[in-house]
Amino acid sequence: MSLRPVKQIIQTKPTLEGAGVKLQRAFGFGKTKEFDPFLLLDDFRNDHPEDYLAGFPWHPHRGIETITYVLAGSVEHGDSLGNKGKMGAGDVQWMTAGSGILHQEMPKGDQQGRMHGFQLWANLPSNLKMTDPRYQDIPASAIPEVTDDDGTRVRIVSGEFWGKRGPVEGVAADPNYLDISVPPGQKKRLKIETTRNAFAYVFAGSGTFRDASDPLAVLTEQVAKPEAPPEYDARNHSLVLFDRGDEIVVQAGPEGIRFLLVSGKPIEEPVAWYGPIVMNTQEQLRTAFEELQEGTFIKR
Repeated sequence: MSLRPVKQIIQTKPTLEGAGVKLQRAFGFGKTKEFDPFLLLDDFRNDHPEDYLAGFPWHPHRGIETITYVLAGSVEHGDSLGNKGKMGAGDVQWMTAGSGILHQEMPKGDQQGRMHGFQLWANLPSNLKMTDPRYQDIPASAIPEVTDDDGTRVRIVSGEFWGKRGPVEGVAADPNYLDISVPPGQKKRLKIETTRNAFAYVFAGSGTFRDASDPLAVLTEQVAKPEAPPEYDARNHSLVLFDRGDEIVVQAGPEGIRFLLVSGKPIEEPVAWYGPIVMNTQEQLRTAFEELQEGTFIKR
């Protein structure tokens, strides 16, 4: 077995999106090679309704797939094809924008006003950029959860892990998308196929992702002490980008650690990207925006 070294630890950046939704961006609009086939990860975690209720009104997508995973609150969605619905805590929506779609997403908090979820963008290869749009709406009850002997829990959104397969199928990036909770003080080895790019996004607790040399630690705001000097470069919402290898090792801190572990096979194609549209060439981008202006963007 070869341990994946930690290539980089990235802190999220506060970002405004949609009609003024305050969120944290872990990565996006750059470094497409290192994260290929993934393009962007947003953490829309917020306890203040005024910071998210304006939502994400009608906007286009082409050439990508978006994966929305809700942990608290709900998201109502609708699109130009007449699809509409509502995602609640634990639900997942996988949208293949393909040739083009117009949609909107409107978040609402739970009874305490909390809203928490993630949106991940996955690229489509050139031969699928103009495929028909489609949705996969996955209720929380359909997502398998496996608990190991040491108490480690894994929700398997897509891909195969510990003998279980996630319900999301037929996705071009063939991703493994896992929600992992490791109990306090436990060390866990997790396998990842060597050919995949992989990252972990920590959103609760603390711990270390052990490098081939020195372990690199990550903290989130739940355990940071404002009065104490900083102990680690990584703080708050931390994204850990891994190098090549076939497993990672995580050591949970005193409050345990919870993180998304995402990996996918690189597409290795040129990326031409502007806003919500991702193609292979600048000419294809221009065509997409011309079609938006002319009213010919939607192909179905």
